[in-house]
Amino acid sequence: MAEPKENLQMEKIVSLCKRRGFVFQSSEIYGGLNGFWDYGPLGAELKRNVKELWWHAMTRQREDIAGLEATIIMSPKIWEASGHVATFADLMSTCKSCKKLIRADQVWDILIEQPWVQSLADVVDVGTQTFDGDALLRWAAGKGKRLAPELALVRNPTVTLSWLSERSKTSKENPVSAKEFYQYIATEQLTATGLITPCPHCGGELTAPRPFNLMFETWAGPLQSDENKVYLRPETAQAIFAQFKNVLETSRQKVPFGIAQVGKAFRNEITPRNFTFRSREFEQMELEFFIKPDEVIEAIHGSVFTPTPNAPLATPQPNWGWQAWHQYWVEERVRFYEGIGLSRETLGFHHQTPEELAHYARACTDILFKFPFSKKDEQGHVKGDELEGIAARSDFDLSQHQRFSGKPMGVFDDELRAAWAKLPKEKADDLWKRYYDHRKNYLTKSAKPDETPEQIAQQATEDANGLARGQYIPHVIEPSAGVDRLILALIANAYTETVKTDDKGKSETIYTMKFHPRVAPIKVGVLPLLKNKPELVNKALEVRELLRPWLNIYYDEAGSIGKRYARQDEAGTPFCVTIDFDTLGEKPELLDTVTIRYRDDGRQERLKISELLAFLLSKTR
Repeated sequence: MAEPKENLQMEKIVSLCKRRGFVFQSSEIYGGLNGFWDYGPLGAELKRNVKELWWHAMTRQREDIAGLEATIIMSPKIWEASGHVATFADLMSTCKSCKKLIRADQVWDILIEQPWVQSLADVVDVGTQTFDGDALLRWAAGKGKRLAPELALVRNPTVTLSWLSERSKTSKENPVSAKEFYQYIATEQLTATGLITPCPHCGGELTAPRPFNLMFETWAGPLQSDENKVYLRPETAQAIFAQFKNVLETSRQKVPFGIAQVGKAFRNEITPRNFTFRSREFEQMELEFFIKPDEVIEAIHGSVFTPTPNAPLATPQPNWGWQAWHQYWVEERVRFYEGIGLSRETLGFHHQTPEELAHYARACTDILFKFPFSKKDEQGHVKGDELEGIAARSDFDLSQHQRFSGKPMGVFDDELRAAWAKLPKEKADDLWKRYYDHRKNYLTKSAKPDETPEQIAQQATEDANGLARGQYIPHVIEPSAGVDRLILALIANAYTETVKTDDKGKSETIYTMKFHPRVAPIKVGVLPLLKNKPELVNKALEVRELLRPWLNIYYDEAGSIGKRYARQDEAGTPFCVTIDFDTLGEKPELLDTVTIRYRDDGRQERLKISELLAFLLSKTR
């Protein structure tokens, strides 16, 4: 039996997000809308800071990446080419009793979170193979009837318990697993139906899984007809591929180069869960980095650099192939996370197996974060849940849009044409054959119903012949991050509780959000020591105006200075500037100085007002 899942840490984080204005339930006054979230004053600033830091790192600090902002609604043919119309689906089951839809791969994760399952932990211990039939009957007549009325154990306990008792006789040789236990108590007619998977919500029987497309549909035009049907984009990447040639030409870039985009995406998740981690409306920060095929690199440079696995690659080199570029971007993304406060200790990695990879992908590494709700593996280690995937997508995307649009997506490379002319015939034939095999493999997997093997071979031949003319379709490395997941990770990482006990023995829990200064929603709190002293207030306002053009400032004069510090700590403000009587010259040597208070340790120091802006900018950028 799984242990009851009471994620108190996550509950506290959700409560703080509401209380301090980080995240609100969308449409809350109308009961909320599942899978949609609004960002409050602090959350909006935090999210904006993260997106701007990503954009700055990707496009402003590099010469080889250009930006794009595309529309949310695009031609539906884009989604036909990408495969979303045909294959962008999750396997779903429907409860035959309560009619709720549930993702087939999430049934058991959702099940163990339910009150009826947790209440069973007091009755049954599957781990020790202890089944108290009388206790189960009492549970079925009480909590079971109220929490899981459609469970077979509740509807017909005698028959269900007979199956379970019969199975338990062999438990020593073949122990009953927790999953099997739940299936037995959900099964009434074992010989006719086999074991039933219970609905997590009511205990009823689930249908066999079936595909459910995740794209939101709408209409562009006056009529709600098939001709006018369009989709809210489920990802931002396809717009980049569709605009590849325009960006290439107008930005005067050459391969290798990238196109970056930040924007909204929409997926009709049936079971949104874990707060903002899995939502129906979310934002992505995606980079499509276009590289030369390995055959092109080898033709130009003689060989392709083979990186040492997991070794950091800092400076791109002309002879890098897809493996080096993939490894480079994994490390680049980790460095970005470190730069905004997520240490490597909080992160994990999942290298997708060949069975997990998309058919066109050569590799994909998921960067994980250890959320409060992340599960432990069999060894008791928390691996984490996905923040970002870095995929080597080969040339699939541009090839698909070339085939569906009829517009060329290849590039011309002078260096390749010149190098190819100098290749020995044996080398040229070898590279030609490898490129031909790759293109034929793609064309075969993506073939339309009316395409023959002869036509596919002819097209692959034409593609391979293009190498001699300096032509090829670029391959892609795609780092794709979820903004909302990253915001949740930063909030979870920053959340800190400290219990303080006063001289009288009274304890109080202090909450501090230890955001990295670069992402903190408020950079500086400006606080006059007393609000009833005009000279202090006026000086504090001067300091505020000095800093406000450069930093997000919060001015606060209400309450004791201790309470104001506590408010700023809970908001995650890294520095507070206090204007006191020494600022006014009570001690002449401290005239025009202020107190800087550090959030994380409460340390304080004096600083001249004339040096204040430079100091704060150095700490927050």
